[in-house]
Amino acid sequence: MSAQFRYAPEIKASFPQLKSRILCIEGISPDADPSMEIAGLLAVADKRLELTSEGEFPEIQAWRRAFSAMQLKPTQYRCAAEALLRRYRKEGIIPALHPLIDLCNAVSLAYAIPIAVFDQAYVTTPMIVRYAHGDEVYETFDGLTEFPKAGEVIFSDSMGRAHARRWTHRQSAFSAIRAETAQVLIVAEALHEKAETDIVSLSLTLAKAVQAVWPNAQLLAGSPA
Repeated sequence: MSAQFRYAPEIKASFPQLKSRILCIEGISPDADPSMEIAGLLAVADKRLELTSEGEFPEIQAWRRAFSAMQLKPTQYRCAAEALLRRYRKEGIIPALHPLIDLCNAVSLAYAIPIAVFDQAYVTTPMIVRYAHGDEVYETFDGLTEFPKAGEVIFSDSMGRAHARRWTHRQSAFSAIRAETAQVLIVAEALHEKAETDIVSLSLTLAKAVQAVWPNAQLLAGSPA
């Protein structure tokens, strides 16, 4: 799996508590219906949010500490899981984008762990989580081109394209899932005390849900280098 995705040594050294899993999927389609799987996952999120807000979750607090260590204001630049939980708590729904994205969002809500989903056709592997040099290209969903600041944590491919800025904060539109997407790279990352146990549970839950929604899909799960 390290041929697909890995971490730069500097990231591992700075965040030794980091745990992650990746899932490669081939054979998805945009006409599937994951509503049953999503309903069960949202029920888990609802139960947690009834007790306390997402900012009190240990999973989210760990990412806030990481963002502070990167000199980012954690309430200005929220990890994807916190932003999703916050929106869900306020609106009570998650937007329907693509059945796989919707499913991954529901898993992220249930586990309070950020999940990134990339169209492999638009990623020149290996993808590496590393500190930016300052010359990488990032494409926003508004069609704008940005250049991450040197030292910012990014998901970079071998062509120097940034597929995510500020680590788990925001993905690029360039490799976003679209109707014709057939091959997918999914990355889940956690930093909290129970990260190792929870990230494995998340991976198994997501794989089981994908197989239920796309019975003919081929899955390969593992840990990055």
